[in-house]
Amino acid sequence: MAVAVVKSRALAGMDAPEVVVEAHLANGLPAFTLVGLPETEVKEARDRVRAAIQNARFEFPARRITVNLAPADLPKESGRFDLPIALAILAASGQIPQDKLKLAEFAGELALTGELRAVRGALAMALATRASGRQLILPTPSASEAALAAGIDVQGAGSLLEVCAWLAGKGNLSTPVVGEAGGAPDYPDFADVKGQASVKRALEVAAAGGHSVLMAGPPGTGKSMLATRFPGILPAMNEDESLQAAAVASLNGGFRPENWQRRPFRAPHHTASAVALVGGGGNPRPGEISLAHHGVLFLDELPEFSRQVLEVLREPLETGHITISRAARQADFPARFQLVAAMNPCPCGYLGHPTHACRDTPDQIARYRGRISGPLLDRIDIQIEVPALTQDELMHGAPGEGSAAIRERVEAARARQISRQGKPNSALSGKEIDQHCALDAASETLLKQAIARLNLSARAYHRVLKLARTIADLAASNTVGAAHIAEAIRYRRLAV
Repeated sequence: MAVAVVKSRALAGMDAPEVVVEAHLANGLPAFTLVGLPETEVKEARDRVRAAIQNARFEFPARRITVNLAPADLPKESGRFDLPIALAILAASGQIPQDKLKLAEFAGELALTGELRAVRGALAMALATRASGRQLILPTPSASEAALAAGIDVQGAGSLLEVCAWLAGKGNLSTPVVGEAGGAPDYPDFADVKGQASVKRALEVAAAGGHSVLMAGPPGTGKSMLATRFPGILPAMNEDESLQAAAVASLNGGFRPENWQRRPFRAPHHTASAVALVGGGGNPRPGEISLAHHGVLFLDELPEFSRQVLEVLREPLETGHITISRAARQADFPARFQLVAAMNPCPCGYLGHPTHACRDTPDQIARYRGRISGPLLDRIDIQIEVPALTQDELMHGAPGEGSAAIRERVEAARARQISRQGKPNSALSGKEIDQHCALDAASETLLKQAIARLNLSARAYHRVLKLARTIADLAASNTVGAAHIAEAIRYRRLAV
């Protein structure tokens, strides 16, 4: 009777709980039993592991093999357990030494030839392994991703044979090289957009304070063009933000080294479901709002989204995270994104257009706008109209201000916020708003009038104050004045 134990990691939301892979060889008719709540991909590991071991010139034991994945109540999915299962069988049969198995954790999918294929969630596994103090052995592509997490010894391998040679002390594994971030990401430039000075100003305010934006205007006025250029004026990502965004992307296998320290920009089609937007599934995976963590979620043609889909945005817009609850399990994902949305003023798009007549009835317009609920609109900080350009602006308008100049002001304003309160203005709590957004007499009078005339809710009142604080930061002002309040109120007056 022989037993071997190998450590690995599963994925459960953003966590990577430890999984102990135990292999037991006993006398009897040859059989291969896999237990421990494995899903279909893990059950299929039996055939992959057998072929990989044989093609690596090892002997597959003709004995009764039982592999247990503990803890038994944790669902196991994907091919990440192929490598630890193969190593456990080889160690239990005495073909490789077990000394180093106690000092490392292993994950990797095996090809039939014995080569290792990348697995998703490498960064999440690295962050969890760091606390254990063990090495992490991964396929070479996944090792480069995991190496982004500081303070952990990550080694990359190209095949099962390489790992076995390393365990036997007859070879070395590759140390992944973490590439340095390049220059500033090559985003489209705001200089390409003619006119729309007021909208650009609103987007500058949104970028400086981390505020959400809704742009409404006729077709062809530049709403989508402005939205795609918005990431180019956001402050550069710090190390912690980059690591969090990369960890979320890694869970879906979507992380790319060239996107390191580049703010995510997600633009789902309006046919997307609620699960696609917030995440879910039998084994919960992050949705678009989490994949846009520390980046931008752009929803074009906002009223064309299902109302049920839009309503799921309400909680993450407030809290910055989403909890996916299923009968058997629960997963938490971060969702600190900036919402940038665009819509037409009516179904045909030409309500209020200076040259095109609107052909919609008042009832059609009301139903169209009613697809966006009041509670959701109340959570959008900036609601701005994007007017149609005049013929002269379109044909002879001078190039606008470039993204680099705008980003410089945005970064200066954001630096003031971080220095003062340690977070963007959009994330201020009620007590912090009272502390950092104190008003003088003139500002207070103006805000009282706005509350009465515009019927602002308590939430809208606090959002106006946070907007005004951001506008004051852009002006390098330590106090919130009447002019700042007036501009903030103007961004809440879009009639939709």
